[in-house]
This record gives sequence, structure tokens and C-alpha cells, in this order.
Amino acid sequence: MEKFVEELKAAVTFKDRTEIGDIVLIAIDTPRSLLYARVKDFERDSSRRDEWWHVSLQLLSVPPQEVKWTLRREQFTGCEIFTMGGDRRFIQAVDLEEVKGAPDDEPGRESGEKKSRPKLQLVD
Repeated sequence: MEKFVEELKAAVTFKDRTEIGDIVLIAIDTPRSLLYARVKDFERDSSRRDEWWHVSLQLLSVPPQEVKWTLRREQFTGCEIFTMGGDRRFIQAVDLEEVKGAPDDEPGRESGEKKSRPKLQLVD
């Protein structure tokens, strides 16, 4: 999973923070899959001594689904790969303003010239 996350970070521009309204990319180890979700809300879990949050997400799937996961800040900001139900996961907000591989990324490249992008492998 660590290698897969490294490949994701080379192909996608991520944000350091996660806020309401952000689009997050969720990587799941088994079965290896990627999906997007929109952050709907954060609510502090006051029943726990440590800092945990109820993170409400709308999965951008067909049909769209709403889920609420209880996570630590490190888990929903991409700082930590974590386990839910025995499956390893990674979540981080995507920076849609900054696109890796945009024409301005490489000065001197002719306009319209295609840049090869990193390839992600969803299967081991």
C-alpha cells in the first residue's frame, strides 16, 4: 500500500489540509481500488479522550452514498495509512486548482506536446 500511495502522490496534487466541501481521494488496499468523495461535515467525537472526528463523506459513486467514518486528523489528511475492518486505506484532499502534468509545468515544452504521466497500477 505504501508504494501505491507514493505512486498516487506522484500523479495527483494533494492538499495539506482537509476542509468541508473538499474532494478527497480514497485508496483501498483490498480489493485495490480508488474512489472520490466530498467532505460534508466534521464533528468532534466527544466520547473519546483523544482527538477523533466523525467525518461525513458523500461517495461520488453510482448511486452516490453517504458514509460517516470516525477518524483521527492524521488519517483524513493523508499523513497516515490506516486500517478499517481489516482493510488498509488512505484518504487525502485533492487540490483541484493545481494539476500535475499541466502544460505550464515544463518550460520550453512546445504547446500541444504531450507529456507522459505516471501510470498507476490498481493490481499487484
